Amino acid sequence: MFFKRFSSSSAWTLPQTIRQILSSGQQPASNIHVNGWVKSVRRQKNVTFVVINDGSCISGLQAVLTNNSSPTLHALTNGASVRMTGSIVASRGSGQAKELQVDAVEVLGECNPETYPIQKQALSVEYLRDHAHLRPRTDTNASMLRLRSALLKSLHDFFERHDFCYAHTPILTASDCEGAGETFRVTPSSTPSLVSPSHTFPPGSPPPDHHSEFFSHPAYLTVSSQLHLEALVSSLARIYTLSPCFRAEPSQTNRHLAEFWMLEAEWAWTRGVDDVCRLVEACAKHALGAGGDERALLTQGTARHEEKLSSLEAAASSEPWVRMTYTEAIAELEKYHVSADMKARPFVFEPKWGQGLQSEHEKWLSEVLVKGPVFVTDYPSAVKPFYMRLNDDERTVACFDLLVPYVGELVGGSLREERLDALQKRMSTHGLDPEGEEYGWYVDLRRFGSAPHGGFGMGFERLVSWVSGIENVRECIAMPRWAKRMLL
Repeated sequence: MFFKRFSSSSAWTLPQTIRQILSSGQQPASNIHVNGWVKSVRRQKNVTFVVINDGSCISGLQAVLTNNSSPTLHALTNGASVRMTGSIVASRGSGQAKELQVDAVEVLGECNPETYPIQKQALSVEYLRDHAHLRPRTDTNASMLRLRSALLKSLHDFFERHDFCYAHTPILTASDCEGAGETFRVTPSSTPSLVSPSHTFPPGSPPPDHHSEFFSHPAYLTVSSQLHLEALVSSLARIYTLSPCFRAEPSQTNRHLAEFWMLEAEWAWTRGVDDVCRLVEACAKHALGAGGDERALLTQGTARHEEKLSSLEAAASSEPWVRMTYTEAIAELEKYHVSADMKARPFVFEPKWGQGLQSEHEKWLSEVLVKGPVFVTDYPSAVKPFYMRLNDDERTVACFDLLVPYVGELVGGSLREERLDALQKRMSTHGLDPEGEEYGWYVDLRRFGSAPHGGFGMGFERLVSWVSGIENVRECIAMPRWAKRMLL
C-alpha cells in the first residue's frame, strides 16, 4: 500500500483574496494568480481595463491588459468568471492605489451580455427579488451580505468577551414560545408507515396508522429559542444563540419575514430589568462599530441618508439610551394625538393604555419624541406572554422593547418568571397546562434550583436594516421568504 505525503515548510493557507491583496502593505508581487468576476470593461485602442471582484470587498481590482495579450479578450464581459496571472503594481491612474498588470487571462465561465439579467443600469428591488439567485452579484446586495457577516463577527466577539456560551438550539419544537399561534406545522413530505417496509404484522392485527405523527405528537418550526435557552441557563449562567426562526404571519410590511434570524440571550442572576437593558445597549453599541465601509455605501443609497448616519453616530456615543415606562409612553402618545387637528390626527390607531404599541407609535417615540433609541418598559401583563415576571403592581410585567429610529422595535426582552406559584398562575391565565407534556418541563425548571434570570431577542435582519439604512428587511437577507412568496 502506498501513502502520499505532502510536505510543507509552512502552514497551509488559502490564496489571497482581492481584499487581502489591496490591503496588504507588502511590496508589489509578480506571478500572482487572481480569480474573480468581471464587473466592468473599458476598451481602448491598445489596452483594456477590466475591474474584477471576488466578493471580498467593495472596490474590486483593476486589471490592465494589452489588446494582443490574449485571444479571449472578446469573452471579457460583465459577469464572466476569470483567472488572471500577472504582477501587482502601483497604479498609474487615479481611483486605485494598486492594479494588476496581466500576463495571461483565462475565462472560466462566459456570460452572454445580451441575456445576462444583471445589467449595469439601475434595477428595481422588485426585479432583483424575482432574480434572487443573481442579486448577490449587485454591489448593494453584496455589501449587505458582507455587513451581515461583519455584524455576526461583532456579536460573537461581544458575547465571547462577556463569557457567554454559544449554543445550538432546536429548529423543530413541540411548543409555541409566544403563544400567538403563528407557527409552521412540520409533517413528512408523504405519509408512509413509521415502521420499516420489511416489517411483518401478525394475521388479524390492525394495519399501521399511516397518518401517525412522525414525532408521535405535532411538531413545529421554532418561533423563538427562548424556552430552550432557559433550560440551558439553569446550568450555563450566560448563554446565547443566533438561529433561524419562523412565523406564519400574513403581514406584508417592510419589517416582517416568514423566515428570519434571531439573536437571543439568557442571563442568570439578573437583579432587575435594567440589567438586561444595559446588556442590550452594550451589545447593540458594539455592533454599531462593525462594517463601516459597507454601512457607508449602503446608507448612501437610501432616503434621508445624512439624517440616518447622524442618528447612528449619536446612538453609538457614550450617552446612555433613554428609558421610559409604557405608561409614560402612552401618555406622550395620547398628548400628541389629542393636540393635533381633529381632521388630521397623526395616528391611524389611537394610543390607549392596555393595548400594544403599533409601529406608527414606535416610530414616533424613537424618531420624533426621543430622536434616538429608547427602551419602553413595564407593559401591561395582558398584552405580553406568560413567561414574563409580574411586577408588584400585578398589572404590568418586567419587560422592555428597544425602539430605534427608522425601524421601530429592534429588541424585546424581560425578566422571566422564576417563582413557581406565580408561573403556574400565569400559565393557567393564558390557557396553558402547567403540568402537561407541552410545558411541564418548563415548570420543572422552577422546581429545581430556580434562579432569577432574564433575556432578550434581537431581530438580526432588523439590526441590518437599522445599521445600513435599508428600509425593507427583504433586502437584508440573501433569500427572503414572506407570505405568498418563496423563490429558490
